[in-house]
Amino acid sequence: MHEDEKAVERTGLSRRAALTAMGGVGLTVGAAAGGVVLAGGADSGTAKPASGTKQPSCVLSPESIEGPYYLDYEMVRRNVTEDRPGVPLILRTTVVDSRTCRPIPKAAVDIWHCDAGGVYSGYDGNTLPGGGTPPTGAPTGPPPGGGGGMHQEPVNDLTFLRGVQLANGNGDAEFATVYPGWYQGRALHIHVKVHIGGKVDPQKKTYTGGHVSHTGQLYFAEDLAEKIAKLSPYKDNTLERVKLEDDFIYQQANSGLLTIRPLHKGRIERGLLATVTLGVDPTATPSTN
Repeated sequence: MHEDEKAVERTGLSRRAALTAMGGVGLTVGAAAGGVVLAGGADSGTAKPASGTKQPSCVLSPESIEGPYYLDYEMVRRNVTEDRPGVPLILRTTVVDSRTCRPIPKAAVDIWHCDAGGVYSGYDGNTLPGGGTPPTGAPTGPPPGGGGGMHQEPVNDLTFLRGVQLANGNGDAEFATVYPGWYQGRALHIHVKVHIGGKVDPQKKTYTGGHVSHTGQLYFAEDLAEKIAKLSPYKDNTLERVKLEDDFIYQQANSGLLTIRPLHKGRIERGLLATVTLGVDPTATPSTN
């Protein structure tokens, strides 16, 4: 069985969906312009169909702010969804050495993001909006000064949509999660860190030690974001969604767009596969923003 089929089956998605993700007609998000085209269809000039052959980028991924809602729980788990509703999303990252283009096995990829209602675990308002009203206490965008060092202390012990996975021999690390929602002041995004040199505690199932070599953010093209915003439960969020062109953090990085395919042809609500290559200098220890 092909690795893509195994990955999809582990999330409960069908073999037919896996075949769609591997080679059928798919939605491909172009990194250059954020456009969406059908794989195998006409090329709009803004995006290229995903190739079946891996060609990892050696470009050093730009650093971005950590933001105020990072929590160093470092729980090693593939499925981070817990009870959060939303469009299923398989996030597959490939970590490569930006100096050599070689994969970095055992690099620890650490992700965290808000739920469909724009809320991070650990913070207030941990239910989806009811009756079109945003949850009380939901994050309201980047903190003063652009987000640098403005960490907020958690107010509860919830852990949804946070987790760590170690890269395999090909540099791949994969998560089962949901498509994120939005909150005031920011475009749709997933936070990511890459840890190097640590190890997994087999009893606690947590990642410890090592150092952080990369802190970044991953983004979603506008074409797809508009479609998702019309689906439940995202359509219940009445806050205005910030577009990439208006997000100052994305504009500073000008990088980090995910490549997206639906796992079921023409049915984005049934699941998406998102992929990205993270170019990392494993010797670097950038300061936390």
